[in-house]
Amino acid sequence: MSHQRKILVTSALPYANGPIHIGHLVEYIQTDIWVRFQKMRGHECWYVCADDAHGTPIMLRARQEGIDPETLIARVAQEHKADFAAFRIGFDNYHSTHSEENRQISHLIYERLRDGGHITQREITQAYDPVENMFLPDRFIKGECPKCGAADQYGDNCEACGASYSPAELKNAVSAVSGATPVEKASTHYFFKLANFEAMLHDWTRAGHVQKEMANKLGEWFEAGLQEWDISRDAPYFGFEIPDHPGKFFYVWLDAPIGYMASFKNLSDREGIDFDAFWKADSSAELYHFIGKDIVYFHCLFWPAMLHGAGFRKPSAVFTHGFLTVDGQKMSKSRGTFIKARSYLDHLNPEYLRYYFAAKLGSGVDDIDLNLEDFAQRVNADLVGKVVNIASRNAGFIDKRFGGRLADTLAEPGLFAEFAAAGQTIADYYEQREYSRAVREIMALADRANQYIDEKKPWAMAKEEGREQELHQVCSMGLNLFRLLIGYLRPILPGTAAAAEAFLRIEPLTWEALAQPLSGHLIEKFVPLMTRVEAKDIEAMVAASREDLKAIDAKKTKSMETTTEGHLAKDPIAADIDYADFAKVDLRIARIAKAEPVEGANKLLRLTLDLGGETRNVFAGIKSAYEPQDLEGKLTVMVANLAPRKMRFGLSEGMVLAAGPGGKDLFILNPDIGAEPGMKVK
Repeated sequence: MSHQRKILVTSALPYANGPIHIGHLVEYIQTDIWVRFQKMRGHECWYVCADDAHGTPIMLRARQEGIDPETLIARVAQEHKADFAAFRIGFDNYHSTHSEENRQISHLIYERLRDGGHITQREITQAYDPVENMFLPDRFIKGECPKCGAADQYGDNCEACGASYSPAELKNAVSAVSGATPVEKASTHYFFKLANFEAMLHDWTRAGHVQKEMANKLGEWFEAGLQEWDISRDAPYFGFEIPDHPGKFFYVWLDAPIGYMASFKNLSDREGIDFDAFWKADSSAELYHFIGKDIVYFHCLFWPAMLHGAGFRKPSAVFTHGFLTVDGQKMSKSRGTFIKARSYLDHLNPEYLRYYFAAKLGSGVDDIDLNLEDFAQRVNADLVGKVVNIASRNAGFIDKRFGGRLADTLAEPGLFAEFAAAGQTIADYYEQREYSRAVREIMALADRANQYIDEKKPWAMAKEEGREQELHQVCSMGLNLFRLLIGYLRPILPGTAAAAEAFLRIEPLTWEALAQPLSGHLIEKFVPLMTRVEAKDIEAMVAASREDLKAIDAKKTKSMETTTEGHLAKDPIAADIDYADFAKVDLRIARIAKAEPVEGANKLLRLTLDLGGETRNVFAGIKSAYEPQDLEGKLTVMVANLAPRKMRFGLSEGMVLAAGPGGKDLFILNPDIGAEPGMKVK
């Protein structure tokens, strides 16, 4: 084996203001797989994380609930830990940024930066709530968008038209805390002089410490010039007071990444690990941060600059990943695809999701999609149909015919050697975070193993006299191949692997141990390791996720009722809706890929709509006006963000727009030439 590496790994800290959802889990599952792989390789690898527990939102939410912030963050921490444990995220330590270790290290880093001439101060003017006597972050100011006039928009960007602006530009601005009109007020703030580290950061970001796409993105910030970073906030604020400035607090983003160090310090003190060996400037240990692409600025500019300026080591690499979409779209509360970790766990095995994410994840920053139909098919075909099936096809014969003992020799040593040799390629893919490639290699081996069993037909051998020894060897061979496959999948499926290890009566598998087959070895009676994903469980999970928002959905949809035919109600006069509600309607060009009558329905056609790479099933009450074949290939306009509606004939995933008095005089919208499927209608 190669030399033992010393590795410290972190995932971004979840904010202690709400639950973990499946979008967050992309990161923790990606990180956990990599850590488990490193541990299987025999390296000293530590995985730490913490709740990000400071800031105005936490202070205000605690106040709203009538509790102190400490009580709120303690409760959320327990919920987060329970969700992570259920998804088998194997942190070596899970801490909080509201800890004594974090206070001490934050003070130390700040004082070293201050003494090094990297902190400056100046007066700034901000929005102030005169009722609550507090300065307001942008997200706590609401008003009318200065660009489109939409009401109830945040102080930094408009959700209706997508415009960005400063809070001062909002019309009729109010404080989201008290409802009072904010006033402008001056205050002294403290800034980190990021530009002092420009040359170092430029070299560091171009030296392979970040992915190429991220280095290019960071290049844009260098071109624009690195700005000073405001690291202070005024009281009242839930966080750490700045040591030499009473009434001023560290901005949450200053002490959040220091939370990595604090969590490791907490672990080091408990386990007797040499903290400095991992964090000193000339450390030979490896340090890796897994993060989402939305927090690159903090992790690849501020964080290495803070560490460098304070005399600590910089990260070996920052690994950035993309976001999660569900069924090709942003996670949506109305569609039931904004799925909390707990809602998933109530209905499905966590290892299904670990496997599906792994099968999609590479080393880049592309978004990944959880297609719920594909999810069920893939897990059932790969894990249940291919991998677990190998064990169930062979174990019964070993148990009944051979007293649960494997044969002394392998039937096909050459085949076993091929499977064992594939471990190097698979290990390389894990190391490079190319999990989808590792999964493809493993599943190709699973196909080979099933092919071997199909060719040998142990079930037929068992019925023939004189083939007992051959049957013993073939089934033992099958279980040895299964052991290799489950070993290769162990970083992805730790729970299933532990159950398989118990069935095989073996110690937890290491990568090194895999190449040594089991011979003459006693195993347990086989019990199923995994059951199939059932469509009803996925449906129940989506329904439960939609359930959370019933009241909000009712309010939102009151102004736009639909008929069971999937187009607007025929009332000639509809209730007024304000512009903000109307702006939320997402109109898209769609190509009618297929149109067909619906059995048992007088007015409906079933349309398969192509939105440019995504298809939707929509029922439209336009049968009286169109022959199905005349519609196919036409472009039309659909409402793309309507919650799916369960009808007697199936699920309708939107609506097409049609106008006219009815009967034969009903016309779907037909966009001009030049329109493309998926284009937004402005």
